[in-house]
Amino acid sequence: MADKSITKTELVASIASATGESQATVSRVVDGLFSTVSEAVAKGTKVSIPGWISFEQVDTAARTGRNPQTGAEIKIAAGKRVKVTAGSKLKAAAK
Repeated sequence: MADKSITKTELVASIASATGESQATVSRVVDGLFSTVSEAVAKGTKVSIPGWISFEQVDTAARTGRNPQTGAEIKIAAGKRVKVTAGSKLKAAAK
């Protein structure tokens, strides 16, 4: 794992530096991106940025789990989750 994570503030500053835009403008764009992605995924729409990343809503089946403290079986209800898949360019950058 990486020794450090990048915060939103650091991400915005880096993008602003690379593009010459103000940090306020970049911050609004980043917020708009994540807002749009979350709204689309909530509606069941797959969002894909080819080569980089995709987000989609998937259904999970009901299942039986186990309480780690007591060992007792518990029922976990069916639900939805978000699946995030790295694209080829992102995978190549990680190598």
